[in-house]
Amino acid sequence: MYRVLFNLLLRRLDPEVAHHLGAWTLKAMYALRIIRPPARQEVSLAGISFPNRVGMAAGFDKDAKLVRELYALGFGHVEIGTVTARPQPGNPKPRLFRIPKDRALINRMGFNNDGADVVASRLAKLRSSGAQLPVIGVNIGKTKVVELSGAAEDYRYSARALAKYADYLAVNVSSPNTPGLRQLQQIESLRPILEAVIDEAGDKPIFVKIAPDLTDSEASDIAQLARDLNLAGVIATNTTISREGIEAEVASEAGGLSGPVLASRSKELLVLLREKLGPDAAVISVGGVETADDVAERLKLGADLVQGYTGFVYFGPFWARSLTRA
Repeated sequence: MYRVLFNLLLRRLDPEVAHHLGAWTLKAMYALRIIRPPARQEVSLAGISFPNRVGMAAGFDKDAKLVRELYALGFGHVEIGTVTARPQPGNPKPRLFRIPKDRALINRMGFNNDGADVVASRLAKLRSSGAQLPVIGVNIGKTKVVELSGAAEDYRYSARALAKYADYLAVNVSSPNTPGLRQLQQIESLRPILEAVIDEAGDKPIFVKIAPDLTDSEASDIAQLARDLNLAGVIATNTTISREGIEAEVASEAGGLSGPVLASRSKELLVLLREKLGPDAAVISVGGVETADDVAERLKLGADLVQGYTGFVYFGPFWARSLTRA
């Protein structure tokens, strides 16, 4: 039914308009109790009890407005954000593009969000509401107007504001849509950022999210840094700047590409990270996950949890339940 609706109506709408329409529909379904939280399957990781192994990746719920609704759709954890220290509007529109033939998306949203203080207030209200909630990860990134030299303090501010309301923090240094951000994956830049977040996080687990465009050597270096700093683990991967295998007209648009085209590199990095991190740190695998078989494969390759976003866009609201049932 959803695929028919998508082909007849949703794909004809501007992708961002369709996103907001979908968000409104989710809220209505939740208010009318059409969707309810799923049965828990309980997975223990990084000192947290996850309801299941499938989560919503960062980027869908940037401002913590759909946490309850996404949980009711079957996601065991919801990673909100990316949240920046200061509110920002993101990049000019259009900034989100579909490639239906490849079940892919290109986005250059640019970390549009309400800012750390507003999102913290929203999370505080959510925590005190008494509602059933998933595990809530908070993905934090650099404010666009802050120079790279000030990145560590910018991340520190966000961590200080948000850590108390998060189950875990994810440090995003891998989006291609904030100028210079990916330079922060270099060890000499990344270490002070992670140390600043650690200072503010208390006992909350910390993950670092990396790009698929890193070399194996660069990814190995980050894995070693994660071990040195006792991070909870690594999230692999963000979107890619590569357009290999994509021939659509919008392929020339700037931004990060997501969808099945990411699967091969995401799995390669999963195997590498599992080996380099050892058994004590976690790997959250994201990129190109579409089916229950994909989830099973990621777990077999060493993932502890799996996240998705683009699959949700193309397969519809009950996608997460189809993955967790299997």
